[in-house]
Amino acid sequence: MNVELRPTTRRSAQHVSNAQTDEVDLREVMVTVWRGKFWVVLSGFLGLVLASYYLLMVFVPVYTSNATVALESRQDQVVDLESVVSGLAGDQATINTEVEVIRSRGLIAQLVKDLELINDQEFNERLRVPSPFSLSHLAALAKDALLGTATDMPNFETDETAIQDAVIDAVLSQITVTNIRQSYVFRISAVTQSAQKSALIANRLAELYIRDQIAVKFEKTAQATEWLSRRVTDLQIELETADAALKEYSNNTDLISPEGLIALNRQLKDLRDRDADLDVGVQVASTRLEDLRQLRQTGDIGSLAIALGDGGQVASEANVLTRFDQLLSRARIERDRAVTQRGTIATSMDEIARRIEMQSSELVQLQQLQREAEASRLIYEYFLTRLKETAVQQGIQQADSRILSGAVVPLDPSAPRKPVILTLSLVLGIFSGTALILLHEFSQNTFRVAEDLEVKTGYPVLGQIPEVPAKRRKKVQDYLKNKPNSAAAEAIRNLRTSLLLANLDKTPKVIMSTSSIPGEGKTTQSIALAQNLGDMGKKVLLIEGDIRRCVFKEYFSITNEQGLLSVLLGDVPITDALTRVPEHNFDILMGEKPTTNAADIFSSARFADFLQGLRDTYDHVIIDTPPVLAVTDARIIGLCVDAVIYAVKWDSTTHRQVTDGLKALEQVNVRISGLVLGQISARGMKRYGYGDSYGAYQAYYQS
Repeated sequence: MNVELRPTTRRSAQHVSNAQTDEVDLREVMVTVWRGKFWVVLSGFLGLVLASYYLLMVFVPVYTSNATVALESRQDQVVDLESVVSGLAGDQATINTEVEVIRSRGLIAQLVKDLELINDQEFNERLRVPSPFSLSHLAALAKDALLGTATDMPNFETDETAIQDAVIDAVLSQITVTNIRQSYVFRISAVTQSAQKSALIANRLAELYIRDQIAVKFEKTAQATEWLSRRVTDLQIELETADAALKEYSNNTDLISPEGLIALNRQLKDLRDRDADLDVGVQVASTRLEDLRQLRQTGDIGSLAIALGDGGQVASEANVLTRFDQLLSRARIERDRAVTQRGTIATSMDEIARRIEMQSSELVQLQQLQREAEASRLIYEYFLTRLKETAVQQGIQQADSRILSGAVVPLDPSAPRKPVILTLSLVLGIFSGTALILLHEFSQNTFRVAEDLEVKTGYPVLGQIPEVPAKRRKKVQDYLKNKPNSAAAEAIRNLRTSLLLANLDKTPKVIMSTSSIPGEGKTTQSIALAQNLGDMGKKVLLIEGDIRRCVFKEYFSITNEQGLLSVLLGDVPITDALTRVPEHNFDILMGEKPTTNAADIFSSARFADFLQGLRDTYDHVIIDTPPVLAVTDARIIGLCVDAVIYAVKWDSTTHRQVTDGLKALEQVNVRISGLVLGQISARGMKRYGYGDSYGAYQAYYQS
């Protein structure tokens, strides 16, 4: 239990004094303004003087004239030919593009040339005579008087190109092109010092825009015609070359037609069939001849007579032998004739096969040349047709827009609106004077430096934490983890060191983080401190003590539904309710929405015993509690902890909020270990004049 009885007379008296000084009373505000009525009246008078000087001496009345141009979303086709340049689509991107086309430097340069605006002193600064009341002339006179040197008139660039560019820029600044919503209409507005000039510029720019559309189409069509002419000439040469090659090849080949090749293939097939039949005949004749030879070698007259077909008749031996030899000779002749016929057919087959192979190759080459010639002819005919169409289109080009209404000469100037400007200047001057007085009076209502916080509260400031450049709360931990050398990470380490060394006799185990009001960064401070202690190798538990809001879910992706209340009520063991954050080396015990009063839960002995048990398990237990001025939870939990760090948001929390919060803790004898000035803006510190030391601190850790 961290309850300390200590005298609080000095701090309480200081709180009372602070409360008296920080109290905002409407009557006091009115008195403050009344005391500075001279400055309020002077500010209003200065506003009127400056506005009058501006209207009478500086501002020249200007006139605005408007011309409107309509984009033609549908184009009439005089002839049904495909255009070289298609019409405008009419979508938003096209409309935005056309707005920029109207304001293009090319059109404005033509406008300057046509209207000879380069000789107009309104747009050509070189032609102007400085007014004796102009700021530049007065500054030149002051320089001449102080330095005693003659001051030359401003030197203007005499280069023609630079002068023309300057005039174009001046004209562009006075021309506005807008698209009327939900339409294809453009409003061209010209603002000049002459009513007639404004109308002339608006009308001329609209005409140039229409003419430019036709010129662009004509130019593109002429370019397309020129290119198509060259291409048609090349394609004609290619076609003639292909036809000549085809004709030459046709004259040098023996192939009459593909049908002749088919006939040769058919003839070859017939010869192959005959060759197969002759092969069988040769084999039969050879076999018969061989059989007769073997029979002749036996010399058996009976067998020879039977072979001759004599049957059982007996003839003379000489007669049988003579007749058999004749039979053998005829068989040999038949065999030789079959062999000769087969050789002749084989020769014919080889000749026909050679002719087929040669003519097939010639046919392929001929067909390739025919295809190339036909392809060249088709391409040539297409480009020739497109050339004729494009040539016809040169005389029928139409603009994609038309002038809807011309600009008229305005009767009254569009600016300045003198009554409005004078009234606003008077009101602005009065409000400025009042604001300056009140700002000076209440400028020190918040804490901007640690010294003021220590003097105002009497407590030491343990740390000063800058803003963490993370857009979402879940990114804070990643930023501190990934950028350990950043100013924010170093500030957390300084806070940790100051907190642990605040009491050398006893290192605090249970640490409470609180603040006066919500939004002061106490939760982020608790998480960052837990992460830093966990990275040191300490066993750390982070408890969400603000169970009324339960904002840890905005920092962590935790699905565990059991939390602090479930553990205190004994529904689940603490091991089931804990969630480990391995990437940051600490445990989390989430809060749960209570069904009973949260103060009663933290006032119970069970909660005190629960914290006592955690002291034996963890090196450090950090409890994120609700704001002190919002609920009483922090005052109750503070009685059970070893150290209390009090967060104060830089340049946000008022003096009274801080002193009232500290007083609420002191009333229950809760000892404050120290304060933390958080969410410090480096730019803000510099703006308020405290940026020298803090800026050097930031620059050191960002280098």
